[in-house]
Amino acid sequence: MEDLLPLIWAAILGVAVAMYVILDGFDLGVGILFPFTDTNRQRDQMMASIKPFWDGNETWLVLGGGGLLVAFPRAYSVIMPALYLPLIVMLLALVFRGVTFEFRTVARRTRRWDVVFAASSTLAAFCQGIVLGGFVQGIKVVDGAFAGGAFDWATPFAALCGLGVTAGYALLGATWLVMKTEGEIADRSRRQARVLLAAVLAFMAIVSLWTPLAFERIAARWFSYPNILFLWPVPIVTLLVAYAGWRGLQQNSASLPFLAAIGLFLLGYAGLAVSTFPYLVPPALTIWQAAAAPASQIFMLMGTLVLLPVILGYTCFVYWLFRGKVREGEGYH
Repeated sequence: MEDLLPLIWAAILGVAVAMYVILDGFDLGVGILFPFTDTNRQRDQMMASIKPFWDGNETWLVLGGGGLLVAFPRAYSVIMPALYLPLIVMLLALVFRGVTFEFRTVARRTRRWDVVFAASSTLAAFCQGIVLGGFVQGIKVVDGAFAGGAFDWATPFAALCGLGVTAGYALLGATWLVMKTEGEIADRSRRQARVLLAAVLAFMAIVSLWTPLAFERIAARWFSYPNILFLWPVPIVTLLVAYAGWRGLQQNSASLPFLAAIGLFLLGYAGLAVSTFPYLVPPALTIWQAAAAPASQIFMLMGTLVLLPVILGYTCFVYWLFRGKVREGEGYH
């Protein structure tokens, strides 16, 4: 049982991160697309499409961060100092973004708040990609503690991941607007989604080539026998999902492009899990080495098993309650 507890907590954290990336990803994506909108009324409509959801979406970020601290304190004590700068910038960007949701609604002049909303959304997305890149490329650990520098994360690979995540969130945002709006916004978002889909596939291809060439442990995981027999379908499935999204955009489908964008993120996430498992701090600490005492994991698991269905139920209820398209002039305030 003690060996299973870290796996259970790793699965819970994996679900929390995946839910955050997908759900907060599309509303960050809407903010990224703000500068490419023609009129203030259209920006109002774009923001109205995410207002009922954005704060609930960030619940998953809290669950992921809190779960990491409680279940894997050694990993938390390494990851935080290694990636402190991009993480604090990301959190500050999310704070400014949250302020914008409230103040833009009552402001007489919204132009400045539009700039803040777009800039904070883009910065938060880019920093999340930086964190991802810094995590994948590895963290220097000596005797269980972080032994690197404050800017070890600042590499071309991390910058590439930052741009890739930003493009991916913009794709999620564009396909969300295709699904949730009508008229000119939906038409423009459909055009943007075609370009962004191509960009995301290009970033995924570059990262997929870069990682095995630069990191031997990842090359060994993907191309060693018999792993390659099980993993070779992943790129094929990715292309099929991307094609489904493209066809949905061409055929004016409302929901298929958004579902395909989610599928691409989940496939990329699965690829990341395959590349790093069982390391929680690659390439130094496994999930068992970083785990808290079994008593602590069990105690927190009891509460999580009660709260997790509540969070899932609340999320499903909100998305069902605010289903349908948002028309110009509508909102929940």
